[in-house]
Amino acid sequence: MNDLSRNSLLDFFAETSFLNTGSAPYIEFLAEKYERDPASLPQQWRAALGDIVTRPPPSFPQESTVSTAETGIRAIKDAVGALALVQAFRMRGHFDASLDPLGLRSEPPPVELDHRAHGFSDADLDRTMFVDGVLGHEKTTLRKLQAALRERYCGTIGYEYMHIADHEQRQWLQQKIEGDAPIGRLSDDERMDVLEKLVEVKGYERYLDKKFVGTTRFGLDGAEATIPALEAIIQLASHHGVTDVVLGMAHRGRLNVLSQVLRKPHRAIFHEFKGGSFLPDDVEGSGDVKYHLGASADREFDGRKVHLSLLANPSHLEIVDPVVLGKVRAKQDHRADHAEQSSILPLLIHGDAAFAGQGVVAECFAFSGLEGYRTSGSVHFIVNNQIGFTTDPGYSRSSPYPSDLAKMVDAPIFHVNGDDPEAVVAVSRLALEYRQAFGKPVVIDMVCFRFYGHNEGDEPAFTQPLMYKAIRSHASTLEIYADRLRAEGVVTAEALDGMKARWQAHLDTEFEASQNFRPDKADWLGGRWQGLRSSRGAPGEGKTAVEPEILSLVGAALTRVPDGFTVHPTVRRFLDARGKTITDGSSIDWSTAEALALGTLVNEGTSVRMTGQDTERGTFSQRHAVLNDQVTGKRCLPITSIAGNGASFDIFNSLLSEEAVVAFEYGYTLAEPHALVVWEAQFGDFANGAQVVFDQFLSSGERKWLRMSGLVCLLPHGFDGQGPEHSSARLERYLQSSAENNWQVANCTTPANYFHILRRQVRRDFRKPLILMTPKSLLRHRRCRSAFDELSTGTSFQPVLRDDADVAGRTLELLPDAKIRRVIACSGKVYFDLLDEREKLERRDVYLIRIEQLYPFPVDEFTRELARFPGAELIWCQEEPRNMGAWTYIEPLVREAQLAIRSEAAPPRYAGRDSSSSPAVGLPAQHQEQLARFLAEAFA
Repeated sequence: MNDLSRNSLLDFFAETSFLNTGSAPYIEFLAEKYERDPASLPQQWRAALGDIVTRPPPSFPQESTVSTAETGIRAIKDAVGALALVQAFRMRGHFDASLDPLGLRSEPPPVELDHRAHGFSDADLDRTMFVDGVLGHEKTTLRKLQAALRERYCGTIGYEYMHIADHEQRQWLQQKIEGDAPIGRLSDDERMDVLEKLVEVKGYERYLDKKFVGTTRFGLDGAEATIPALEAIIQLASHHGVTDVVLGMAHRGRLNVLSQVLRKPHRAIFHEFKGGSFLPDDVEGSGDVKYHLGASADREFDGRKVHLSLLANPSHLEIVDPVVLGKVRAKQDHRADHAEQSSILPLLIHGDAAFAGQGVVAECFAFSGLEGYRTSGSVHFIVNNQIGFTTDPGYSRSSPYPSDLAKMVDAPIFHVNGDDPEAVVAVSRLALEYRQAFGKPVVIDMVCFRFYGHNEGDEPAFTQPLMYKAIRSHASTLEIYADRLRAEGVVTAEALDGMKARWQAHLDTEFEASQNFRPDKADWLGGRWQGLRSSRGAPGEGKTAVEPEILSLVGAALTRVPDGFTVHPTVRRFLDARGKTITDGSSIDWSTAEALALGTLVNEGTSVRMTGQDTERGTFSQRHAVLNDQVTGKRCLPITSIAGNGASFDIFNSLLSEEAVVAFEYGYTLAEPHALVVWEAQFGDFANGAQVVFDQFLSSGERKWLRMSGLVCLLPHGFDGQGPEHSSARLERYLQSSAENNWQVANCTTPANYFHILRRQVRRDFRKPLILMTPKSLLRHRRCRSAFDELSTGTSFQPVLRDDADVAGRTLELLPDAKIRRVIACSGKVYFDLLDEREKLERRDVYLIRIEQLYPFPVDEFTRELARFPGAELIWCQEEPRNMGAWTYIEPLVREAQLAIRSEAAPPRYAGRDSSSSPAVGLPAQHQEQLARFLAEAFA
């Protein structure tokens, strides 16, 4: 074997290309069988093996004691076994890597990493074998091969990439890992930079611990290498053309990220520790704890500017991830930046237990490659403390690593020992390069520890005595690395002491400055938000009416189909009917009003983004915003034909997710206030799958973090006998969270009001989320219609609708105001049930008031309307159960209106379904019985 030439070996193995690791045992069996009796094999195998066994490769050595056939077979076995060993290290080497700084989990190495598992003995270690270019060698000894593989795959870095299906990506990573020099070697200058960063990180944590004893800060003690890693990613990203990095993380290490990465002044953080606010004196807000706050900053690396933004987040771990991704996508859409090497980078920092346990992480990976949600890849950095609060990994996940779920999208995973900061920096750079090269997610799993308990005041030894015994005797990453550099002559003890002293002096100066520190500005209305204002003061409606000729122009485009495009017959009838109502200018239904609202916005230059499950067609076949050619399968979006001033119309069917998708759309609105962004639930109650997003972001984000959002949430709502899961959007939950002008909650009954409220979202000079109960049965209801003149000049959204407004098919004329005996106030679909019942009973003395906007409650409009009937009995009627719907919210408000007009009537009376634990009954007959009963109560 030592005399084999490279070309001879290549020719030999070209003839044996059917040989591979997986088939090695079978091929050996066939070769031995061929030696005993060639006729026992099929002709195909006789031909294949005969030439190998009977004819040695050119220049193969001829030994007198070994037959030619035996030499050839041994070469095959050696090569196959050696390559099997290589594959074993590539696939399983990470299980024998030195990853745990504490050394607590010492599992036996996989047997596949031992040469004996591949048919070798110790006597074979120094025999030269063909390895097909592995680690740059065509041939090498087994001993050298095994040592080189162990160095690359079993050091302080463990690689998982062989699960990736794409050959190009695997080969790219393999070449990086098995290149000329092992990953993880830095220059002396780079090592000094890492050391100085560790001095700052550790010094800052110790300073906070000394100045604010026992105060919760969720520090980075034990995970200090996080900061050099983030710095390395961002710096290298700038060299790859990245101009914006959007970060998301939970609370652990956040103060160090804010100060060391985003360069938030230390004096500002010290000010907050002393009880000061992060808000300027002239800005109102409830605020949040300091380790939830966000920040933004511009950094410069080698003359290249990078804008950094760290999003504020709640304690609900990982929910910030899709918010970050949504914000990144908005920035990319604004720049039309969807190239593989995106200039906007999402950088997410996770905890190990949360990454494995929170399903929203998996949802984010699930939409990472979808057209409506992809962001050209995301970099994920797991701070693997090997514990979740008090729970060991064996109780918090069912997989070897917290990162395993990332394999669902073929993301490469780099495990690294947090006590080797050079390795941490190196794999962080590799991760960034991979993202830029392939536009796909990548994960870094930094195995470290948590020096304190869950927070600095927690006692971890209650539940992890052995772990914390090891931690208390374990040197810090700074100490370990400083000792290493001193031993290698890179730094002197004096130089290290100087670094520490300078950093201490800087922190002392900042601490003194915090005494008089006052925040001087809030950045919430900068950048894309310039020109908008906070919502304090007069609400302002903006111009929502559209000239008749524009409505006609847009309406015609909405029903126009390209020549040669084959539309489904039912959709053709739908378009024809829509076209007729637009031409007539009357009987505009719900979906047509929506299409006109979106179309006119796009025509005026305002982009629209709409997502949700089955949103393109509409859950109830009411939208058909995307047409599909029945012959070719091609798609057509009629609205795009009328786009003006560079506006876009994007509508996407989402994956079957609520939590991640709603959070993504919320994040989108944080970066793009000038587009109408709409999320539609398949049914309104499905929104409860995203409850944390509504509770933590949409309802309170502006007060906590000064972050406005204009997200529209369409929640199909209405009791139509479809059972408990398809009736209620849980209106009461949104009303319960309504306060401080935080958002809008509406339940419209006319297409015109729907048209105006959608347009109002982007025609006002401020932004508020809109929670909109949308109908199901009203989509095609004969009386739920509007005319063109309700959408055009001089019209606007009406928060309260009078009973003498035009209603399609109305036949009953009411008595004069003075003779009205009863006023029934309501909201939503139940109005049409009341209207039909009144006409059936011919009750001309009953007046119906529709409250279209429930929050902010239209006090003035409702009071003025009620004042017309000071002596009339007042009833609130709803179709939801008494303990749900709007009753408990509305009752004190309408009572205040009664007091304001000095009404002599009794307090408002309730008419509706009885209290219930379930939103609705399951049988249509029961539904009809309940409806008849409460309508009778309303008119009794």
